[in-house]
Amino acid sequence: MMKFFLSVAILFSFSFSYSQEIIPTAESLLNTAYETAAKEHKNVFVIFQASWCGWCKKMDVAMNDASCRKIFQGSYVIVHLTTDESKDKKELENAGAATLKSEWMGKNALPPFWVILDKDGNVLTDSYVRKKDNPDNTAAQNIGCPSTDEEITAFLSKLRKTSTITDAKLETIGKRFKKNKQTL
Repeated sequence: MMKFFLSVAILFSFSFSYSQEIIPTAESLLNTAYETAAKEHKNVFVIFQASWCGWCKKMDVAMNDASCRKIFQGSYVIVHLTTDESKDKKELENAGAATLKSEWMGKNALPPFWVILDKDGNVLTDSYVRKKDNPDNTAAQNIGCPSTDEEITAFLSKLRKTSTITDAKLETIGKRFKKNKQTL
């Protein structure tokens, strides 16, 4: 009987240790993305997210919608980095993600905050809309998951500048993101 309980305890401890997910570092995720982007002639779309963020979930749903998924996957390697978690969920964060978010001028931006990088890690654009007379972030608005006409127009402009997505496909993306406004 003792052997039985000991066997069950050992099996439980092994299954518990395997069930705990190891969260990859931001650096390892990005290095993989850069390699893929170079091979596939794509840019890297990095989305900073948090488990509590409803807009982050809307962004993922819109980008993964059947009408948009292939369009995004055809031009970008998409990487999700978790930051800004509550104290009780800090273990979900990718190590190094908060530092990168800060370096890429997103320190004070609520999630989702995103950047589009080239295959070498150079920032091509981000989720800020800046005023022409004030190019830094002091007067910038994070569009995060675009839902208003103005945000969607800015988002599509950024996609146009960082990809070869056709105008017809950009229109498809715009139509899908307009649904986010309806679900507020």
